[in-house]
Amino acid sequence: MIELKTAREIDRMAVTGEFVAQTLADLSRHAEPGVNVLDLEHRARRLVADRGAVSCYWDYAPSFGRGPFRNVICLSVNDAVLHGLPHDHVLRDGDLLSMDFAVSIDGWVADAAVTLIVGDGAAEDRALIDSTRRALDAGIAAATPGARLGDISAAIGAVAGAGGYAVNTDFGGHGLGRTMHEDPHVPNRGKPGRGLVLQPGMALALEPWWGRGTARLIVDDDGWTLRSADGSNTAHSEHTIAVTEHGPRVLTALG
Repeated sequence: MIELKTAREIDRMAVTGEFVAQTLADLSRHAEPGVNVLDLEHRARRLVADRGAVSCYWDYAPSFGRGPFRNVICLSVNDAVLHGLPHDHVLRDGDLLSMDFAVSIDGWVADAAVTLIVGDGAAEDRALIDSTRRALDAGIAAATPGARLGDISAAIGAVAGAGGYAVNTDFGGHGLGRTMHEDPHVPNRGKPGRGLVLQPGMALALEPWWGRGTARLIVDDDGWTLRSADGSNTAHSEHTIAVTEHGPRVLTALG
């Protein structure tokens, strides 16, 4: 079931979204060569505690993970793209770091992700990250009242296809609001004019992700981290948005 949010409820989600954006910006500034991934996890824990937020990841135990997830942020390095379990890894120049962060404040959730290059990186990796950001912008632009869910998926997938990137549709965007994962599923590839009609009050997390190689994923030995099956670098961009009468509203943008 899809719960339509009121304008006031969307404003409350935006409060959470601002904190999510601020946290990702803070962690991005600290993600430098020589920094341990676990240091970023513990910094995120302090920020969550100081704000009085509730992590959506702590104790998260879905069917596809080796739960419970006892961390407050997903940190994925290089060929790891989703559900990255923070681990003892010192960041090196040229590493790709994806950070996926979701919390609840006063009962309302927001979820966002960014990928960055630690230090200096290869042109191919910069292009990869840029493609997910442009796809996110395209998906957001398609999230207008009266459009269809497939219009969002098609807009995202078109950017991936133009760049020659393979798209995995097992994991994608999703609804959210009172909880982190709600209906509907929003795949990163689809056909325009198909699927659910978008209505004002819908809240969606759009998250284009893909890699420089195969779309096939494997599960790391930690039971959580999803990696590219061929070891190629990956990128992930995500915003929480609301469909409004006036068009899409990004709830996880910095104010």
